[in-house]
Amino acid sequence: QVQLAESGGGSVQAGGSLRLSCAVSGWTGSTPYCMGWFRQVPGNEREGVASISRHGVKRTVDSVKGRFAISLDGTSDTLFLQMNSLKPEDTAMYYCAAKISYTTHCSLQDFNYWGQGTQVTVSS
Repeated sequence: QVQLAESGGGSVQAGGSLRLSCAVSGWTGSTPYCMGWFRQVPGNEREGVASISRHGVKRTVDSVKGRFAISLDGTSDTLFLQMNSLKPEDTAMYYCAAKISYTTHCSLQDFNYWGQGTQVTVSS
């Protein structure tokens, strides 16, 4: 059973930084997977932010490119999202997600394992 647990959210002023973490458990050593970060504002659809494959291939959406960086520590099975130059429009609940995948590149669709979320609030 794959379990994901996010941490690191909080409140910050515009221009500030936060680092989100996601502890992953339940993968076997040979499981091919993709992992990703998503965010959702109440009343809006959930939006993919970034993904990373087990091979280390990364994908970041245009709205956060150059400001957000996804990374994966395979030793500790921890996923990170470094968020710099935060803007009020980045305010959302951020979710860590995972899926089994045999592809080198990870799309931001069809994730089926989800964490509980961590709130990020950016004030102007």
